[in-house]
Amino acid sequence: MTTAQPPSTPASPATSAPLPSAFDLQEFKLGWRALCVALVGNGTGVAALLLYGYGAMVVPLQEAFGWERSALQAAMSFMFGGTVIAAQLAGWLILRHGARIVATLSVLALAAGFMGMTCLRDSIWALYLGFACLGILGLGTLHLTWTQLVNSWFDRNRGLALAITLCGSGIAAAVLPALVTWSVTRWDWRAGFLAMAAILLLLTLPLVLMWMQAPAGTSFARNGPAASGTSTEPGVTFRQGLHSGKFWRCNVALVLAVSGVVAMVTNTIPVMRDKGLTAGEASQIFGGFGVSLIVGRIVVGYLADRVWAPGIAALALLLPGAGCLILAYGSHDRAILLLAVAMIGVGAGAEYDVASFLIAKYFGMREYSRLFGAHTGLITIGASLTPLLVGALYKLSGSYDGLLAYAVICFTVGPLLLLTLGRYPTFAPAFDGASN
Repeated sequence: MTTAQPPSTPASPATSAPLPSAFDLQEFKLGWRALCVALVGNGTGVAALLLYGYGAMVVPLQEAFGWERSALQAAMSFMFGGTVIAAQLAGWLILRHGARIVATLSVLALAAGFMGMTCLRDSIWALYLGFACLGILGLGTLHLTWTQLVNSWFDRNRGLALAITLCGSGIAAAVLPALVTWSVTRWDWRAGFLAMAAILLLLTLPLVLMWMQAPAGTSFARNGPAASGTSTEPGVTFRQGLHSGKFWRCNVALVLAVSGVVAMVTNTIPVMRDKGLTAGEASQIFGGFGVSLIVGRIVVGYLADRVWAPGIAALALLLPGAGCLILAYGSHDRAILLLAVAMIGVGAGAEYDVASFLIAKYFGMREYSRLFGAHTGLITIGASLTPLLVGALYKLSGSYDGLLAYAVICFTVGPLLLLTLGRYPTFAPAFDGASN
């Protein structure tokens, strides 16, 4: 495969040429294979597979075992809990052994885990334990693995490349529910888990083995240039990042945004049903979510390469707040409701793209996998607690008003915090310290 020298050090507006205004194809010519791997990997990671595939299995599992739907939904919190642990392990393992080895073994382990889920019996705690284990087994399929790969290949078009990568989850949202529904309908609930395992073994694994490579002259692992102290990767150390106020402001801002997104993704259809729409009408309107998610990612990623990224992110993440206000106080007109859902989708599409871009831009690639792993852990904690909070708000008020108010707060405070990040830093050579 064609290799190239690693991308240059991320530029600071204060010390370099202006951000590019023209589209540059050179990085895409060199890194398109890595981009394809990352796109597929992001759409077939443990979080995407269960987030978009499990919904089609809830009713079949209820019918098979008699478990309540609320109890079945709680399984996702256990999966998120497993990924909190997995994110910390993934960052360390990638630095030690390399992203390709970690991803390969994790894809195999996750596929085996899905096959093992077909052995479920009558205890719902077995389901919970299984989902927690899936979250851990899929540590190498979390999006920090794929963004590490893309960040290594792309610099001038990093935002757009990350946006394309993260469109994998949008494709999963469009394809997985139908695939899992067909499998379960054709056979039974076990077929849903087997379909997810088949996707990993037949699609993700071959691409990882063929095309997942670091650029020439770089390594994902510490036994590469970093081990000898000669790495040219710029950035701060893990310890420096943890002591940075910017790191924690970025974390809080994006945890709030993710919490708002998770709350709305799982409850937008019920909100519209309470407005008098039928299940079919609500589902059709929610179909605009997937389209706007992909559009939001591409547009925000393209602009992040050319304009101050926190400003673009703040604007994109304010839109879902407006969408929530429309759902709370707007009319029942389908066009207005579609607009509200599209606004929420744009914010959902922007969040993960923005997160990986900002961590790389403000803290560099020196220990990106560990810093992004810590960020992912915090994000996942927020995502796992959100369904519990939403359930409590609904039980307290008997309606979705509390949920919508909470989402508006998240989509207002979070974006405003991003505006405090300031200018991009200039990094000294690795192992000589870094400015932050």
